[in-house]
Amino acid sequence: MSVIIRTCLLLFFLVGSLRPGYTQDQMAATQGEAETYSQTYVARYRRELTDVWWQSEKHSLALAEQMPAEYYPFRLTDSTMTFSEQWRHCILYTCNQLSERLGLENPYQRRTLPTQMTKDQVLTELKAFYTHVQACIVTLPVHQFYRMTAFPDGLIPGWRLFFAMENHIIYHRGQCEVYLRLKGITPKSYDGW
Repeated sequence: MSVIIRTCLLLFFLVGSLRPGYTQDQMAATQGEAETYSQTYVARYRRELTDVWWQSEKHSLALAEQMPAEYYPFRLTDSTMTFSEQWRHCILYTCNQLSERLGLENPYQRRTLPTQMTKDQVLTELKAFYTHVQACIVTLPVHQFYRMTAFPDGLIPGWRLFFAMENHIIYHRGQCEVYLRLKGITPKSYDGW
């Protein structure tokens, strides 16, 4: 068998195993079997997302704790966000995206956060934010996990939106790590899972 054919077969197998709902087994299943199959994958997604967001919370709070309160208004240049604005942006952007794309409640729709937040305010809001995201993961209806939503490079299923939002937080958390270093503080190392 040629290398190209073997590579194509391997890719076909991998894509089929990574995208539940598109495998031969599910296509041939009865309605009840398909629902059980879907529930199994949703339960796995919920566990994985819960773990990912718990780690995100742990690391975000550790970094936010490290910055002394007097440096929360620090910004690298006039065109960048302050340390506190980085966290505020992560919270508001994530909640807006989950609300607009998956129809989830946005706790910041009826109240606003100050542009410049104190250290205590940031820590309080980060804890509330992560509690909200965890609740969204646990209560998101099964059909919403698979519901396709527009994203810059095309359509993605609802469960992937949670990973995309965590990637966005990682980006800004990295900027916060730079801010810490500029103030002579070595950021807490990432524990991973």
